[in-house]
Amino acid sequence: QVQLVESGGGLVQAGDSLRLSCAASGRTFSNYAMGWFRQAPGKEREFVAAISWSAGSTYYEDSVKGRFTIFRDNAKNTVYLQMNSLKPEDTAVYYCAGRRANSGSYYYTTRTDYYSWGQGTQVTVSS
Repeated sequence: QVQLVESGGGLVQAGDSLRLSCAASGRTFSNYAMGWFRQAPGKEREFVAAISWSAGSTYYEDSVKGRFTIFRDNAKNTVYLQMNSLKPEDTAVYYCAGRRANSGSYYYTTRTDYYSWGQGTQVTVSS
């Protein structure tokens, strides 16, 4: 099981960009499908984006499509979330998550699919 550590959060204005990083420890990262989730105050943790371990398959929640991009560098054991055109409603704690996948084309979109989680990084978007 890999250990995950997020970074890159911060306070930005609406329309700005941020890139979140999630560094994984362990030699099996390349076999892990990865995802990003977020949790706003008083709300449930929700799915944002997912990527297969081959990086050949990605999937996004509707509200971030066209603005966010998930990608990974298996050589660096890191998955990223590039966030453009940020909106105040994107304000949340962002978590990366991972799980072993049997196929390089699999990705997962449900919180309960994942068993490795980072500690989260705060993203605040002011209007």
